[in-house]
Amino acid sequence: MSFPLVEWSSPDGQFLLSTDPARLDLAVVHDYLANQSYWLPGVSRENVARAAANSLCFGLYETASGRQVGYARVVTDYTFFAYLCDVFVLEAFRGRGLGKWLVEAVLQHPDIPNPRRWLLATKDAHTLYTQHGFGPLADPTRWMVKMAAAASSPDLSSADA
Repeated sequence: MSFPLVEWSSPDGQFLLSTDPARLDLAVVHDYLANQSYWLPGVSRENVARAAANSLCFGLYETASGRQVGYARVVTDYTFFAYLCDVFVLEAFRGRGLGKWLVEAVLQHPDIPNPRRWLLATKDAHTLYTQHGFGPLADPTRWMVKMAAAASSPDLSSADA
């Protein structure tokens, strides 16, 4: 399935959000996920690239330099379900509302108009996601998880991914 690329410019013109996979700097994404995130420490570049290739990805770029400064990934069927993951803004660019803008853009993407369920897991960004209507599972007893057998897999049971 192929959808048109979508781009948004920040009100001040200093940043651009894009769903163009050709713009993604997977070195930046891999470095953050493997070396700075708590949810995928040590992840291989190959797995980051594979995940990106099979997801709807949002790159956040500084307009003047073209440098990628943030990222979000959505695993979705574009109709009923969307899982928001791997959201980050580089440390030097935090505190400017870019994370909030990134999540807003993801949730307003025209090709995912109104899925029945958005899902995400977070350890430390509850305040950000609550602003966008996310909350705890209404009935966690209806949800289950199957964990990978590999010891190097992240511990999703603690909702850190």
